[in-house]
Amino acid sequence: MLKIGIVGCGTIGTNICKAVDDGFIDAQIHSIYDRHDVHITKLKASVKNIQPEVMEPSEMAKHVDILVECASQRAVYEIIPAALQEKCDVMILSVGAFADEELHNNIRKIAKENDCKVYLPSGAIVGLDGLKSASVEEIYSVTLTTQKPPAGFTGAPYVLENNIDLENIGHKTVLYEGTANEAVKLFPANVNVAATLSIAGIGFDKTKVRIVANPDLTRNVHEINVKGAFGEFTTKVENIPSPSNPRSSFLAPLSAIATLKKIADPFQVGT
Repeated sequence: MLKIGIVGCGTIGTNICKAVDDGFIDAQIHSIYDRHDVHITKLKASVKNIQPEVMEPSEMAKHVDILVECASQRAVYEIIPAALQEKCDVMILSVGAFADEELHNNIRKIAKENDCKVYLPSGAIVGLDGLKSASVEEIYSVTLTTQKPPAGFTGAPYVLENNIDLENIGHKTVLYEGTANEAVKLFPANVNVAATLSIAGIGFDKTKVRIVANPDLTRNVHEINVKGAFGEFTTKVENIPSPSNPRSSFLAPLSAIATLKKIADPFQVGT
């Protein structure tokens, strides 16, 4: 049975544990970790049938089949290379960290040297299967437009640095337009999807991103347009915000759960 270690006991980590607790994933939650004890206590109180150990990530990697990072971009730097050195597969949710090309290349190198897998769930977007298929031939452009209620951008570095008053945005407003490389740094808690899209497609510098605050919305909207030798496709998903974290879409933890279920399942479907 697949043994899972969870680093980060917030929304995504808790949802993964509940999915295993409910029997949706045929796996074992071996151990968990969070910098904040209150998050660990809250997660443990939310499950009934599992009793994971609390374990430092460096030790966890020696005992599990896959270590799941759902903590922060900082955690990617601190725990992922070390886990791979222990020949432990990893799943990364804070994909925006890969805007750092040196980190990206280093993790690829260590994973290859240790015959490990690095899993990046599709998160809050749809259409990655089509993008991966299209990338077999030339892709001309990839554009992501993300719209959220203004409160969904609370705390973003771009908002803070520019003193943007989110509460007084009364109409649809473009906050940012540029490359994915910049977007994942300026909105790290909001556009991990831009990083995943960049890695699956034409890279951080060529992938275009528009960030829009829209007070008329009650859902987070991600629209992707891809043009290439294959033709053109557009996908649009309207996500309900996560009940426990309005900056994140509910589809994000579901994506992580689906990826773990796929890893544990011998029957594989989709590109």
